[in-house]
Amino acid sequence: MSQSESSPVYKRVILKLSGEALREVGSQDNISPEIVERIASEIRAAKDAGDVEIGVVVGGGNFWRGASASARGMDRPTADYVGMMATVMNALALQGALEAEGVECVVQSAIEMRNVAEPFVRRKASRHLAAGTVVIFAAGTGNPFFSTDTTAALRASEMGADVVMKATMVDGVYDSDPKKNPDAVRYDTIDYQTCIREELKVMDSTAFSLCMDNHIPIVVFDLGKNGNITKALGGENIGTVVE
Repeated sequence: MSQSESSPVYKRVILKLSGEALREVGSQDNISPEIVERIASEIRAAKDAGDVEIGVVVGGGNFWRGASASARGMDRPTADYVGMMATVMNALALQGALEAEGVECVVQSAIEMRNVAEPFVRRKASRHLAAGTVVIFAAGTGNPFFSTDTTAALRASEMGADVVMKATMVDGVYDSDPKKNPDAVRYDTIDYQTCIREELKVMDSTAFSLCMDNHIPIVVFDLGKNGNITKALGGENIGTVVE
């Protein structure tokens, strides 16, 4: 599915936010209230602009990265569970900001913690989305060794989403790291197999494979530019489409 200005608004979207995106560059604070408020404002604007159902998967890298902790000697499953807890903190911060914007929102956690979040139940999550409630999916898949990118692909498959919106700190998929190579070329569209074969580190191979098997396109766009979440959720062509 390619995108153009005449494309209809997606009906059901999974928005993937990295944990690092919630932190101000150079700040010692793990979460920037201003950044979270901007993201919430743009999600509200997208909902106001069209009949779009939005699920959100948020990472935890601003607090903890399980793979990095494992590389320093920590047991990998334990390190990954700590990372899952980090995603819950980010989800609750985003929930608070969305509610302050007047957006009905619920957090569903893959690890049960009823005092702060609903347990993840696929049918209930789908009903929330159909009713116009934003669902934030926290705690990853609930299993170690799986990234939150894979979580986004899995939840998109389970929810029957039309697209995964991957919000990053670059404006699309490049043939090499644009921060290191000034001659890096950005793709407007690219296929899943090329991303996997060329090891383009936008998402991990498991996430790409899940989306490919379930025919779910991925739109990679720049989160740092004001208004881009609204544009992406509205179907505007502002990044790279993986399909």
